[in-house]
Amino acid sequence: MGDLFGVKIADLGAVTLLALVVLIVLTGRLVPRRTYDDLREERDTWRSAHTVSEEARAVERAQTRELLELGRTGTHALAGLREATIEEAGTE
Repeated sequence: MGDLFGVKIADLGAVTLLALVVLIVLTGRLVPRRTYDDLREERDTWRSAHTVSEEARAVERAQTRELLELGRTGTHALAGLREATIEEAGTE
């Protein structure tokens, strides 16, 4: 059989092995399958929520980029109208 911390498992008594298993469970290194599945499901839920959030942020960035471009275009158009109005008023 294998070794555990340099001691053969066959040399350990049943009480020692039971104590070792209890210690492993109490320290959280060994968890029930149901607990593991619950944690995995929760992680998958968070992962899908993160994916949806990132998709929404990408749409928001695209909309912001478009609005900024429209704002620049509007500013440029208004500045051109102002200059045309000033030139027209100066020629009269």
